[in-house]
Amino acid sequence: MESKRATRVSNVVKEEISEILSRKVKDPRVKLVTITDVAMTPDLRLARVYFSFMGKGDEKDNVLKGLNSASGFIRRELGKRLGLRHIPDIVFEYDSSLEYASRIDRILREIT
Repeated sequence: MESKRATRVSNVVKEEISEILSRKVKDPRVKLVTITDVAMTPDLRLARVYFSFMGKGDEKDNVLKGLNSASGFIRRELGKRLGLRHIPDIVFEYDSSLEYASRIDRILREIT
């Protein structure tokens, strides 16, 4: 369970990373990425950043490589924008919940 501070910081980190990806990162692999959630460790040293993207499912690895290559730049930008003593390490993870919800919706439509 996240503390109140970790929850607040994760919300700010989510907003800032979304802004950085949409306006600052020039890599075409990450243009259609949406940050869905950020989970912080209680000590605020690690941020698990969950993402989804508009595109084909087989592009997931390519998008993840683009995000990982931009992670150093993203951390530097977070350092400029946030007043934290330590900028968290960033780990990107694909959020498959949207695909799962879409599959359930499709199955429910087939049943009715």
